[in-house]
Parts: sequence; C-alpha cells; structure tokens
Amino acid sequence: MNYWLLKSEPSTWSWEQQCQVQSEPWNGVRNYQAQNNMKAMAVGDRAFFYHSVKEKQIVGIVEICKAFYPDPTDTRWGLVDIKAITPLPQPITLETIKKDPSLQHLALVRQSRLSVMPIDAASWKHLCHLGGLSS
Repeated sequence: MNYWLLKSEPSTWSWEQQCQVQSEPWNGVRNYQAQNNMKAMAVGDRAFFYHSVKEKQIVGIVEICKAFYPDPTDTRWGLVDIKAITPLPQPITLETIKKDPSLQHLALVRQSRLSVMPIDAASWKHLCHLGGLSS
C-alpha cells in the first residue's frame, strides 16, 4: 500500500462534503507532477485529506477506490475516485508539520503548491499518531 496527501480548498470541496458521498472523483488537478502521482495510485491506497488555503490542516483519511482514468471533461488529464475512511480526531496543522524535524522532507513542506503528493510509510505512521490515530 502507498500513501498520499490530497489538497482541497474547503470552499470548493470539503471533508464534510466528502463524507456525504459514497465516493467522488478527485478532479481539477492540472499539474503534471500531481497527475503523475495520481497515475501511481492503486485501489486500496490511503491518502490524507488536507484543507488548504485558510485552514492548512490534515482533517481526514480517504481511500483510493478507483485507479487513474481519463477525465471525461478533458481527456488530457485524469482522475481517481476516493471515499472517506475516517476523520482525524486531532487535525494536524501545517504549522505543526513544519515544526517537526522528522517531516521536513515532505513535499507539503518543500513544494507548497503541489496538490497531490506521496507520503512515505514512516511519515504516514507519525502523522496518524499526531492526528490521534494508531495508523
């Protein structure tokens, strides 16, 4: 299993909205590096759901439930489908992540504009712990 982080502006698509649906295409990604990350996703992979812009915090965990496929609105790009798994008991702010020496290598810290990024297994476990989950 691989781990990821998906950013969303809560005013466009929020964790609360994600929890209201069975599954949802992760759309609107128009960056080649982010698209390549989505192409690498497999069904069953897990991802952090991150509220960007004003909140800047990890708020939940989703699962990839459909692997990469062409975006029907623009086939130059693609989508994956995700479903909500669990909220984080304690959301993890970007400030907390930036202060943690063991997380300085994450793209979230180094490439702040990237909307879809990998998370290594050790960081996933550590972030789950910070968020109040066992992993």
